[in-house]
Amino acid sequence: MTRHLMKGCEAFAEATVRAGCHCFFGYPITPQSEVMEYLSWRLRDFPDGVFLQAESEVAAINMVYGAAAAGRRAMTSSSGPGISLMQEGLSYLAGAELPCLVANFCRTGPGLGGVEGSQCDYLQATRSGGHGGYRLLTLAPSTVQEMVHLTVLAFELAEQYRTPAMIFSDGILAQLAEPVSFDDLLVVTHPKPWAVTGADGRARNRIPRHFFSEASETDGLDPETVARYRAMTGKGPATPLIEAERLNLTLAEKYRRMAKEEARWEVIGDGTDFLLVAFGTIARVCEEVLDWLAGEGIRARLFRPITIFPFPSEALARAAAGVERVHVVEMNEGQMIDDVRIAVGREKPIGFYGRTAGGVLRVGEIGRAITGALARREIHA
Repeated sequence: MTRHLMKGCEAFAEATVRAGCHCFFGYPITPQSEVMEYLSWRLRDFPDGVFLQAESEVAAINMVYGAAAAGRRAMTSSSGPGISLMQEGLSYLAGAELPCLVANFCRTGPGLGGVEGSQCDYLQATRSGGHGGYRLLTLAPSTVQEMVHLTVLAFELAEQYRTPAMIFSDGILAQLAEPVSFDDLLVVTHPKPWAVTGADGRARNRIPRHFFSEASETDGLDPETVARYRAMTGKGPATPLIEAERLNLTLAEKYRRMAKEEARWEVIGDGTDFLLVAFGTIARVCEEVLDWLAGEGIRARLFRPITIFPFPSEALARAAAGVERVHVVEMNEGQMIDDVRIAVGREKPIGFYGRTAGGVLRVGEIGRAITGALARREIHA
């Protein structure tokens, strides 16, 4: 197996190329500027390679829209402020059911923030940061090697579900150098019936239209749409559906299918006293916290969500069923706690420890916070 010492940004960029994505549009922002630097020369190796530094993140995401509409694998990467500027374009991509990949190497916040590691964009990533009620299929790697594999998987899932997907990482993993291998990557592609291929004037009806009008009502209620509506609401629609309603029913059904089939997680350790919940880079620290707690006589295990949307609620509920307490650790002020609470129920005590603005969480620091919370029987409101 060939291994390369690469930063997270560089490994991510190479993984996109290996996944068959030869179209990049973006705007530089730390801590992910090395993604652009790497692809600026790497994409020259391909006849169909396109690298374009856009005039803004707003322009970049709409260029991704154009490439995705033409059937190309396309991606962009940024950090929190840039992802904020992309929200309108992401909503349009979701509405048009176009697959693409967006990477957020999260920096601190609010506002411009700093380049240190943070997870403060969790709610933006998992609650559709923009208008329209869409969702992004979001994967959160904890190592550089996992970032490579999840990047390839993200392209596959984006095409399978015809949806924008996101790699959610942070400044620590972006700049961390680790040995990685690209030898065993499994690249899967899907047919692209949505792709705009062009038509001359004599074949104007050859290609179906891929946009909708929110104002126009449908001609009658076809059985498929009625069945879909009834599955969601328990009753049939009282008034004619409009095209936008059809689209939202389709998207809602898609997101339910994702939740059922694409939730991913990892359970580390077999302790039965206590359950830690953490994702991304901080989950790596929490693996060592398990050993620290064992030295204190506390048998704990770690639940790590790999997909943060869909959140692996059922798996977390099973993992928490056999323990008395749950403790969430994040590089923010507890943005994942709501998802954890929904999964484990109101009766289970949930503690929390986190730091913001680039405060690096250390093993002993987390361990002492947990033992202190246990001693006080502290419960998060």
